[in-house]
Amino acid sequence: MSDQLHKLARLRSPWRCSFLTLATSISAIVILLTVIHSFLNRQQDPKGCAMSYMRPRFDPFPDFDTEHTRFASKYSLYLYREGGIDNGSKVRGIPVLFIPGNAGSYKQVRPIAAEAATYFHDALREDMASIRDGKRPLDFFTVDFNEELIAFHGQTLLDQAEYLNEAVAYILALYHNPHRSARDPGLPDPKSVIILGHSMGGVVARTMLRMSNYQEHTINTILTLSAPHARPPISFDAAMVSTYHDINTYWRESFSGSAAGRNPLDDVTLVSVAGGGLDTMIPSEYTSLTSLVPDTHGFTVFTSSIPNVWTGMDHLAIMWCDQFRKALIKAIYDVIDVRRPSQTRSQPERIRALRKRLLTGMEPVVERGLLEQEPTTYLTLEHSSTGIMSHGQRLVLRSLGDTGATKAHVMPIPAQPFTEGSKFTLLTDQTLDSEEDDGTLSVLLCSVFPPPSAFPVLSYAINLDASNSNNAGSTRLACKNAVNDVSLLPASTNTSANAFDKVKPFSYLQYELPSIADYQFVAVVEKAKDLTPGWVVAEFSNAAESSTQVSKGHHQILISGMKVKLPADRPMMTELKIPEIHSTMFAYSLQVKRKECKKYEESFAPLLRQYIAEPYESKYFVNTKGGNINVHGLSPFMPPPLAGGPTDGLSLQLWTDPTCNSTVEVSLQVDVLGSAGKLVMRYRTVFAAFPLLVVALVLRKQFKVYDTTGVFMSFTQSMDQCIRSSIPAIWVALTFFAVAVSKSSHSVWTRHLLSTSTGTSEQAIDFTVNDLMLGTSDPFFWFLVPLFAIISVGICIVMNYVVLMLTHVFALITAHTRPGTQRLADGYVKHHISQYLMSNIVSSTTQSYGGAMNQRLFTTGMLLLLVVTVIPYQFAYLVLCTRQIFTCVGSLRGAQETQSAASYNFYNYTHSMLILMLWILPINMPVLVVWIHNLTVHWWTPFSTHHNLLSVLGYILLVEVMSTNSMIPRVTSRIRFLTNTLMFALALYAAVYGVTYAYRMHYLVNALCFWLFVIHLSNGPYSLANMAKFFSGSGSTSPPPGGHSSHGKKRP
Repeated sequence: MSDQLHKLARLRSPWRCSFLTLATSISAIVILLTVIHSFLNRQQDPKGCAMSYMRPRFDPFPDFDTEHTRFASKYSLYLYREGGIDNGSKVRGIPVLFIPGNAGSYKQVRPIAAEAATYFHDALREDMASIRDGKRPLDFFTVDFNEELIAFHGQTLLDQAEYLNEAVAYILALYHNPHRSARDPGLPDPKSVIILGHSMGGVVARTMLRMSNYQEHTINTILTLSAPHARPPISFDAAMVSTYHDINTYWRESFSGSAAGRNPLDDVTLVSVAGGGLDTMIPSEYTSLTSLVPDTHGFTVFTSSIPNVWTGMDHLAIMWCDQFRKALIKAIYDVIDVRRPSQTRSQPERIRALRKRLLTGMEPVVERGLLEQEPTTYLTLEHSSTGIMSHGQRLVLRSLGDTGATKAHVMPIPAQPFTEGSKFTLLTDQTLDSEEDDGTLSVLLCSVFPPPSAFPVLSYAINLDASNSNNAGSTRLACKNAVNDVSLLPASTNTSANAFDKVKPFSYLQYELPSIADYQFVAVVEKAKDLTPGWVVAEFSNAAESSTQVSKGHHQILISGMKVKLPADRPMMTELKIPEIHSTMFAYSLQVKRKECKKYEESFAPLLRQYIAEPYESKYFVNTKGGNINVHGLSPFMPPPLAGGPTDGLSLQLWTDPTCNSTVEVSLQVDVLGSAGKLVMRYRTVFAAFPLLVVALVLRKQFKVYDTTGVFMSFTQSMDQCIRSSIPAIWVALTFFAVAVSKSSHSVWTRHLLSTSTGTSEQAIDFTVNDLMLGTSDPFFWFLVPLFAIISVGICIVMNYVVLMLTHVFALITAHTRPGTQRLADGYVKHHISQYLMSNIVSSTTQSYGGAMNQRLFTTGMLLLLVVTVIPYQFAYLVLCTRQIFTCVGSLRGAQETQSAASYNFYNYTHSMLILMLWILPINMPVLVVWIHNLTVHWWTPFSTHHNLLSVLGYILLVEVMSTNSMIPRVTSRIRFLTNTLMFALALYAAVYGVTYAYRMHYLVNALCFWLFVIHLSNGPYSLANMAKFFSGSGSTSPPPGGHSSHGKKRP
């Protein structure tokens, strides 16, 4: 029976697979191509960024040298100057430090710094009011990090943060030096620097405040662009994962209740700007600050929400997009105040100003500026000549100035108590005027206010007589101008194409009635003296008329979609709330159907806004008939928000001309094909972790059969058997496990278990709750487990055939370059053939067994020494993978020549171990690339975190012992169950924690390799007995004939 099995193993081709394996491969390829096609072609947001232009000059600081920082030879500091505007290299304004991101250049600051110089020069320099308010030019400093790959290496992130703190101290010192500063001597010297960080530069900015060399209060405002704050982009480096955990924990705990009164970040304002779906470098959900800071100190906003930007942008475009850089610079100027040592306004004032500039204005957190002001307008209305509109009457103006005089339309505010959700809304294509402007339209909030004798009429900014009469029969109204509370909306006409079109925007006012309960009237004042094109629609409404909540769940929307018919007598603005749509994993197709406006010509075309509240993301659809709907809400692996509680989900706001009196039908369907592409950005690391589970199960099967029968089957044959047995079983079990974990993720017992396994502390909010498997606490996504299973199995099958093809090609090349070896058949000579092939990696051929062992011991010792002193263990791992390829090629040549069962056993063994090692290689490559990059910039300081000998010792020992053509002995005792258990544990860990802690898979496979080396020690040339003979001096004799005679030998 044993001979028959050996014959079958010898005759079986490693290329041959079953129909089930072939079908699985084809299915995986089809699914994968569908996902990639969807990612590249479906649900794509339009690109609307305009190009920016500048005339850059960079002034270096050569005196910022090793006396100031140990990184002076590696990094450089520059001051940006705009040609034609900035003269000289002296600092003269307010310091801003730009931090580039992963592989970013210091020159990326050019568009933003140029806009800052241009904006001050053209708009603020001659504005005495702005100068009195503390506005001055911005001095943009930028750092050259030699385009380091910071996202791959945690120690590099810490090095940059250390250097930047020293740069901040140096920058502030420049303003104290009269030879380097041209500031007004009457102004206080700056004590803090505004930080602008792009991509990983934003994470470095937050890290600076945690470093030991950080000087307190030198940073109080941080603006980040496309920065992955919530979690690291990849988890291949242990230092990066631990640094993220340390920094995020520090920020959370600083704002926790226990830190009240001693919050080191109490004066820090943090704003994160995301590019949205066009950013294919990092998922935009990672930019969210909801799990890090309360809304009193920071927020996250998408560029598609920012007024007059209204477009998404990719990872690099966010640095040069003309519309966005203008908004960003205005936001920075809103918060600066050169009269203060901090160079900025107070923290509450900063957060209010940034919300006002960067948010839509319709969010609840945006404070209404007029409510805290004194009345600014004294309005008199004559009873006999001015008609006050009746309660509930809608104001509709289709032209302005038709009377040739100022005209006030007074709308009484409904009496209290207000019905639920009552609001006032006004939409116009005109720009609302402030008191000083001589425009066409003003909106005032008024109350009946006969001024007392102690309150002079002259205190009002304007005494507007709308009645052309001052008789005693008039009503006096004390009013406040509403211009500061205007929200801008993209213009929507029958010719509109995109929200970012360069046309004059609409002006929109919206007040919840309780917020204006102190007033009795809203006055819409026409100030145009001549007939002017334009329109205004204003009205009062309540929630019953304007708001509809869709109660359908996930499954119902997925199966049948959603359809809502809005009545003809609806308000101008209606809102659909769909709380069950909150996941980033689904995309939708929206259709808006309406009848033509017959009675009047439409003042404006339907305008749609989709938005979610956390983070602040809005998208606008002008002249809408529908569009693609996708949100950046709840996302896999994201920590829960600090505030806790459920999300509000998706809301759709629709503005239509109410005078049309026609129904509107809104329908929403899940775009299944478009949703498939969402997997790419959210589950990239899955395709590095889950295939390792499959490889571990295949190896487990190979060793199990080998220990039982003595036949080490091929990877292909083992895969065939696993597809019929263990792989489906384990994936079904993992599916149930994923559902169970998602349902119990918020329980006290589960939180205690997870905090123990991840090494984190138990908290009221468990920020590691989404670290397991699929990274979601929603059991709805159970189907992703079998989906990823098919893809992972298919990837492993394809990988197996790629390795087979490469090793056979190399073996063929070897056969042609050494034709004499084809005629050698005995095992002793074949041993030396493989020995010869492997020795090309380290040295010339040695003919004696003792010489070969001596050479290998020397090579192994040198490699270990280099790992400890010079090279990171990732480089040693790459060398070992290369060496394993040659071992595999040599074993294939030996099997082809001898056609013996032992030779095929050894070849299948080396081939499977090569596949396992190749799956670990991507985890090590990023750090290796960083190390090579450092060598190119002549930075020789070794990585302190990557010279742990134990991290690669198992790989070194096993690869060395396999290079001797020594087959691992069979284990027939109970110890074989330990091998089985180790491989099964590796498979489970790859599935459960492989995405969040991918770097640990390297350590687990290293431990497995060490265990296999221990099994090798029981037999073969590296056995304890042979090692003793070698060191006693008797190891110089040649090995016994038949170098493969030990293949398949049972362990005593």
